[in-house]
Amino acid sequence: MSEYHRLEALAQQLLAAARKAGADQADAVALEAAAVSVDVRAGHLEHAERAEGVEIGLRVLVGGRQACVSASDRSARTIEEMAVRAVAMAREAPVDDTLGLAEPEQLARDTDSARLDLYDHAAEPTPEHLRDLALRAEAAALAVEGVSTVESAGASHSQRRMWLAATNGFSAGYGRSGHSLSTVAITGEGLGMERDWAGESRVHAADLPAPEEIGRLAAERTVARRGARKPPTGAFPILYDERVASGLIGHLVAAVNGASVARGASWLRDALGEQVLPRGFALREDPHRPRYGSSRLFDGEGLATAPRLIVADGVLQGWTLDLATARKLGMDSTANAMRGAGSPPSPGVTNLELTPGDKTRDELIREMGRGLVVTSMLGASINGTTGDYSRGAGGFWVENGEIAHAVNECTIAGNLRDMLLRLTAANDLPDWRSMRVPSLLVEGMTVAGE
Repeated sequence: MSEYHRLEALAQQLLAAARKAGADQADAVALEAAAVSVDVRAGHLEHAERAEGVEIGLRVLVGGRQACVSASDRSARTIEEMAVRAVAMAREAPVDDTLGLAEPEQLARDTDSARLDLYDHAAEPTPEHLRDLALRAEAAALAVEGVSTVESAGASHSQRRMWLAATNGFSAGYGRSGHSLSTVAITGEGLGMERDWAGESRVHAADLPAPEEIGRLAAERTVARRGARKPPTGAFPILYDERVASGLIGHLVAAVNGASVARGASWLRDALGEQVLPRGFALREDPHRPRYGSSRLFDGEGLATAPRLIVADGVLQGWTLDLATARKLGMDSTANAMRGAGSPPSPGVTNLELTPGDKTRDELIREMGRGLVVTSMLGASINGTTGDYSRGAGGFWVENGEIAHAVNECTIAGNLRDMLLRLTAANDLPDWRSMRVPSLLVEGMTVAGE
């Protein structure tokens, strides 16, 4: 029996047990995953790990109530006990009339994910090969003048197969693979120590950059941070480097999530059809991008996914919805349900892309005159209801349109609604990211340093 047939059989066993236990509706997930990771340090193997297993999950719906259970044991007895326990739990849960499976006519018809090319069918890399990749990345980092040591260099490989089935007739699955490389380098020592990193992940190993490229980039970023100090305090323009700019747009994405909107806990809850980004900006979701790890033909409730515009010409077009949040808001699902084995569906996004600008990052730095380039973030205080924003940041201070010195230990603050309306985008849109966002210049933010 192939891997997918085995997972499908487990999902169907779960559904049969749920019906027998008294569920009105049910859906089931069967997951099989394996991962290998290797870390090296000082030219030697530091850590190697392999993990693999199968997990099963069941959601039952009984009279407008739901419950979810999961297990790693997949014996017939466990499946029967899971179903009985889930139905008992559901009967004690509060009633929610928005819960329920998709109608059969809503379900995806095209479920063959082969065209998305999400699984690398090449031979699985051996631990020895992963160690070699990590050692090459470490050696490249150490070859850069100014690097005192490499904290870690690692390589990993993973593969995951999933099957989703439901009592409404949906039954489909797909597999994903992943390859990653990363390096963390250190310069200086004691109180003058600084570190930075570089890393990349791909579905296919052939799409990864060379380990030497990753090691060298980590080292160059680290060496550039030598002599970091606090910036002045005041109101200044801030350029979010493309390394962190996706986090800024991520706050917008979180605010248009239907779960937050339905609770009234979003600072954009009344902004549908309003300007949320400058004119000319579009934020597009494309769940069908080949060889991208977040791509998928159907969502966690079996609905067909499709490209959509979240923002068009700066205007908010819609929320991110699964079936339950769509029903709460009197709308249709956007086929954005995400789910794991032990949790019910909830809205989430796949591949996003923000419109790039026509100026380079360096041109924006020259135009900002005096301000801060942010390349790393730490900690966060975000008020999800008002959009008040405060985060720790590190990066580089700009004087007279040129980078003057590295920066650490500062706080940047503003209000997200105002900040996002003052964006200027660079043209450095990164590839191979689930959220493709270029460097973003934001005028008039507060910097707290010295």
